[in-house]
Amino acid sequence: MVWIAVAAALLGAFFLAVGTQRQASAVQASTGGLQLSPNGLLRMARNPRWVLGLTLQGIGMALNVFALLTAPLTVVQPIGAIALVITTIVNSKDQGIRLNRMTVVAVSACVAGSAAFVLLAVTVTAHTQTVAAEDELAVVLLLAVVVAVFLTLELLFRHRLSAFAYILGAGMLFGFVAVLVRIIGLHLFNTNGQFIANVPIYTMVAIVAAAGLGSWFVQSAYSSGPPDLVIAGLTVIDPLVGIGIGIFILGELQPNVQPAAAIAMIGAGLVAIVGVIALSRHHPDVLQKQEEARRRAQAAGK
Repeated sequence: MVWIAVAAALLGAFFLAVGTQRQASAVQASTGGLQLSPNGLLRMARNPRWVLGLTLQGIGMALNVFALLTAPLTVVQPIGAIALVITTIVNSKDQGIRLNRMTVVAVSACVAGSAAFVLLAVTVTAHTQTVAAEDELAVVLLLAVVVAVFLTLELLFRHRLSAFAYILGAGMLFGFVAVLVRIIGLHLFNTNGQFIANVPIYTMVAIVAAAGLGSWFVQSAYSSGPPDLVIAGLTVIDPLVGIGIGIFILGELQPNVQPAAAIAMIGAGLVAIVGVIALSRHHPDVLQKQEEARRRAQAAGK
């Protein structure tokens, strides 16, 4: 069953990567690099390229949910890093972008760091088949704080948030979504036969809120940054958050973990995060937009 889940995650990464690139190109063509508005998002629903991207992403997410329900999080999450490589290649070909050396290094750091972090996590986490009610509630309450913080930032500083801020928020929110999908899956497969009745209402509300705000952040990031930067945030920050919750809240850490393993995980996580930061600063698309903004500022000053 695990190998079926791995195959589903691989296929899901491909659909997610191509779908993300299609949606991002549609949003950028529509907004011209300006901030996406709610009305603009409604207009995107009539854009065939955006709808195609949404459909491909839906297929990818469905495959990933299947993988999360049938295999441990630490097996499924590293595979998502492949989506970053696919997105980078597809977007560079589609937009005629020549990748610079720093972009290649940043992408490599993201993939290597996130994959190493999750693979190391396999050696220190225990895969439980039950989640205590108090732990589930703790996850939901922590998510409520995260949602409140990022929703406040969006409402107060909407026109000042950068693409990196949006992908940071989206990555954290979808990290919680991955954890809640796993928790809900455990409820559904509970042997008491009550299925959906096992899932608390607050958990259902929490996953809808996280997925909704996370999706808006992803769409907003499309308008101000390249799609591979968005995927980098999701494939790096998402597993860091998900595994962190598993270790510190759900109690999945094995006893007697060696300090070397913990240090290696921290190092791998830092490499991945540095890769995302470097990508947000040195990607050709980002540099081009910065140059265009500089020229507009100079023209306005004359």
